[in-house]
Amino acid sequence: MTSTKLQGKTALVTGGSRGIGAAIARRLAAEGADVAITYVNGAEKAEAVVAEIRAGGRRALAIKADNRDADAVERSVKEATKALGRLDILVNSAGIWRAEPLDSLSLADFDESIEVNLRAPFVASKAAAALMGEGGSIISISSNLADRITDPGLAAYSASKAGLVGLTKALARDLGPRGITANVVNPGSTDTDMNPADGPHAEHQRQKMATPRFGDVAEIAGLVAWLAGPESRFVTGSAFTIDGGANT
Repeated sequence: MTSTKLQGKTALVTGGSRGIGAAIARRLAAEGADVAITYVNGAEKAEAVVAEIRAGGRRALAIKADNRDADAVERSVKEATKALGRLDILVNSAGIWRAEPLDSLSLADFDESIEVNLRAPFVASKAAAALMGEGGSIISISSNLADRITDPGLAAYSASKAGLVGLTKALARDLGPRGITANVVNPGSTDTDMNPADGPHAEHQRQKMATPRFGDVAEIAGLVAWLAGPESRFVTGSAFTIDGGANT
């Protein structure tokens, strides 16, 4: 798939070395954007994504940045902007999964969930907004579990992801007058190495869906690409659930 809808645009995708983040990075590049990604571990996977994007004729780079480190997150935004010459699109995709019943959920795990899933997107969004011009887009990847708690043990994860929805709506208000949009995508069960469609918990998840199958990362990436593109400029402060009807 090739397009020119994002021709001349640049993007930073946090957590872009694997799963949904990597699919988003590839799709934005296929739409014409130059793309930087961040990663924590797995430098080889990150460089493979970069090599694939470059092979398609776009500029790309991988930046090591841990979402637990606010300074590293801020530096990654500045480094991406310097390397690519500008910043038009930020996708907050990096995240962690912590699921424990309340009586065994540690404060450290709760704090880490907030740090990675909520504080880091705030840091990245603030840094990116300072560098973006009119037409910029901030898109955050939350979860359908931000809206509907389907199982026990989700206090840390759902709190962090629900906070991300609230943050996005607030960003839309703050940045709208500058022509910068902010939206959030709430995926449901999506086939990745962290939650494979043939994994031990897959059938339990499928039973909750109106369309009983796992999502494909390309489907999430397609929605993100639309939100980053010219056809969605009047869309901001919105949350898009893409979960096969699990929250229906």
